[in-house]
Amino acid sequence: MSTTRPLRILVGKPGLDGHDRGAKVVARALRDAGFEVIYTGLHQSPESIVRTALDEDVDCICLSVLSGAHNYLFRKVSELLKKQGVKDMPLVGGGIVPDEDKTKLKKECMLEIFTPGTNLETIIKFFREKVKPRK
Repeated sequence: MSTTRPLRILVGKPGLDGHDRGAKVVARALRDAGFEVIYTGLHQSPESIVRTALDEDVDCICLSVLSGAHNYLFRKVSELLKKQGVKDMPLVGGGIVPDEDKTKLKKECMLEIFTPGTNLETIIKFFREKVKPRK
């Protein structure tokens, strides 16, 4: 019998963006693939997302932003994790993110960023291969 637990992934919608269909589709696909998913709902602050991630002992935070505020929100969540002393929490993004911003954010704070149209199997495969349980 295996004692490995499923990866715990928090799916968060930071900011005032009210579009959550993509986040819910990804959350459900990850859940159906065997991951444990915590969805925070709409209009969450970066502070509340980080607090929930720490309280829930998740292995990864997945942020969905369609409002154009991705540069601020992704960096803010990363900064708040560092202030809490968390250096091993991968951040994955999703949403409308121009390639130029995507490249910069991946160098600074994001493990990966998926944009609309990304195949769900690609996302699931990424999580299986690149995200590991935190210690």
